[in-house]
Amino acid sequence: MTTQTLAYEVQSESIKLKKYTLVVQQGPNQGLKRQFDRRLIYVGSSPDVALPLDDSTVSRHHLKIEGDKNGYRIRDLGSKNGTYVNGVRISDAYLADAAVIRIGASEVLFKTDEDTVEIELSTEPRFGKIIGQSAEMREIFALLSKVAPTNYTALVEGESGTGKELVAEAIHSHSRRRDKAFVVFDCSAVPADLIESELFGHVKGAFTGATASRTGAFEQAHGGTLFLDEIGELSLDLQPKLLRVLEKREIKPVGSNQMIPVDVRIVAATNRNLEKEVEGGGFREDLYYRLAVLKIHLPALRERREDIPLLVNHFLSSIQSELGLSETPQVSYETMAKLQNHPWPGNVRELKNFIERASLLAEGGRVETRFIAKKGLDGRADESERAVAVSSSGESSIEQFSIDFDLPFKDAKNRLIEKFEKAYWARMLDKHGGNISQTAREAGIHRKSLEYLLKKLAIHPRKIGDI
Repeated sequence: MTTQTLAYEVQSESIKLKKYTLVVQQGPNQGLKRQFDRRLIYVGSSPDVALPLDDSTVSRHHLKIEGDKNGYRIRDLGSKNGTYVNGVRISDAYLADAAVIRIGASEVLFKTDEDTVEIELSTEPRFGKIIGQSAEMREIFALLSKVAPTNYTALVEGESGTGKELVAEAIHSHSRRRDKAFVVFDCSAVPADLIESELFGHVKGAFTGATASRTGAFEQAHGGTLFLDEIGELSLDLQPKLLRVLEKREIKPVGSNQMIPVDVRIVAATNRNLEKEVEGGGFREDLYYRLAVLKIHLPALRERREDIPLLVNHFLSSIQSELGLSETPQVSYETMAKLQNHPWPGNVRELKNFIERASLLAEGGRVETRFIAKKGLDGRADESERAVAVSSSGESSIEQFSIDFDLPFKDAKNRLIEKFEKAYWARMLDKHGGNISQTAREAGIHRKSLEYLLKKLAIHPRKIGDI
């Protein structure tokens, strides 16, 4: 008998980072110390962040610390009271060893360690149907390429609309089970009194209305993968039964005395913080650790805004194919900037639905800014970020840039200049169809200088206008 080894060669790169420790020196959590060996962490008052602070003056997701080839970068996430490093208010800066971070009433020491960790990032902008070029997503792609061919149980965490089912599909399609069934079972969509029957099946006469035997999700997925969506909704009385199936690899249909062996890989998903559920007694600890052999956390779309142009262009290409359009609908630079600035509480699902609706309303094959305004993406969620007023024709009637008076003079001035530069170059690039040379010539600057500015402002003309 020949054993076939399944492997998927995914191109990747790696960065080496020092491990570091965060020590709370002042504030309600004084004395709290945590060491990190991850590329990305969040700090705030939310219980689901890496360093949760019981400080009412700290925003829920106050800041993030992200490692790259140059070291660790700290970014304020639009917090109410700001982020200070060594006494200076910052929005984006690199951290030096022994830097003191002040947020609200809390003071945190950043201390690098001697030990290092190597982080692998995929060089591909997608894995299966999941799309992203941000470091957050490429780190996930590198992990998925390694774990998909195994048979381990996986737990996918993330907000609604982040793509948890797509991750489960990708794991299945890159595994040895890819030619077998992929079964989706939504634990939140089945009434509590029927969920055991839906999972494990039942025999004829097992309960009132059971006029025939029926196979459950586990038997349907035999040999393949069973995706248990919203696993956090599973009742406490059913959790031991699921745990037993995972341990024994056999099920007992409702009303039967016979055990049936099943060969199923489990991928579970939740938008809850199951660790907190375990602490509160709402989820069994033993089941949690059985499910979280491999743990994958999907970031919210607002945490990977640089992926939005790639996602938008992918959705537009799909719309062209589905509707049989001769050309792909286009998005202006200004509109794309507004899309990137929106928080998207419904994440990728909400973005996709919006692009589909806006494309149907597009005139001349172009998604205009006025469609964004109807969605409320013109900055109204944050009055300090309101920027450009646009007429119904899509032309600028007046450029308005508000000033953030909560910032020190230098920071407020820099933010205002950045808003102006983004609006100016977006309008100029639109005018010249994304041609950098023509744009630079009319603006009176060297092409290389413009390329530098566009890179600094995260404006990608080829990715926005030409796809």
